[in-house]
Amino acid sequence: MKKRILTLLITGVLLGGLTTSRAQVKLPQASSTTKIEQAIGIKKVTLVYQRPNVNGRVIFGGLEPLGKVWRTGANTIPNITFEEEVTIEGHKVPAGTYGILSIPTDGDWTIILSKNPNQWGAYQYKQEEDFLRFPAKARKTAEKTETFTMAFENVTPNGADLSLAWENTKVLFHIAVDQSKEIMASIDEAMKGEKKPYFQAAQYYYNNNLDINKALAWAAEADKGNTKAPHIKYWRARIQLKAGDKPGAIKTATEGVAMAKAANNEEYIKLNTQVIEQAKN
Repeated sequence: MKKRILTLLITGVLLGGLTTSRAQVKLPQASSTTKIEQAIGIKKVTLVYQRPNVNGRVIFGGLEPLGKVWRTGANTIPNITFEEEVTIEGHKVPAGTYGILSIPTDGDWTIILSKNPNQWGAYQYKQEEDFLRFPAKARKTAEKTETFTMAFENVTPNGADLSLAWENTKVLFHIAVDQSKEIMASIDEAMKGEKKPYFQAAQYYYNNNLDINKALAWAAEADKGNTKAPHIKYWRARIQLKAGDKPGAIKTATEGVAMAKAANNEEYIKLNTQVIEQAKN
């Protein structure tokens, strides 16, 4: 009996050791992974990249030599995916996924879009896999960026800047989209339906300097029967003012102020009042 118990104990210890040896150690990444999804207009740009830290090192001209291709971060090179064709610093780039590499210098950098996004570092980099190379403005910053950061800045319906910042260097380049034909076609199609997007269409035409007469007509349609929406009055008044109809803008915005006061809506009291003041100048 004792011999059997001893055998069971030994077996248990061995099995326990085997289980322990198979256990996976969970440790944090030295360079964390970040994924950003940025809407530009009606489409999306997705960026995945790795974020190393300075950790007291000299980065550019030290850890990362100047004039040589850099992976632009750590581990796998950044991947950027465009849902539609974009224009980067004047160059057309079709929809798809690209890798981002760069060549740091003391002046402007070179940014590389690679047709091979699946690269660990720049060790196997091949120039023949480049889709595009272009210069990007670089500047020194007074404030130090400890963790390598890529970010979309200055986002508008027509584009955005993509920035790279690490240590005391920041690099910026512009991504532009031209969705006007697609958006205008979708507006025309929606106008055939029962629920017509008069308000949204008027805003889009106003914001993008398109046919102001269409914007006026759609704003008027959106405003029909309106007794409780000071934001519609505000936008109609802005469109009237842009079209040169100052008396009409004052009348509409004054109605908007009254609606906003009735709803105790301070924001649209202020905004409609601003349109009135602009129209009077």
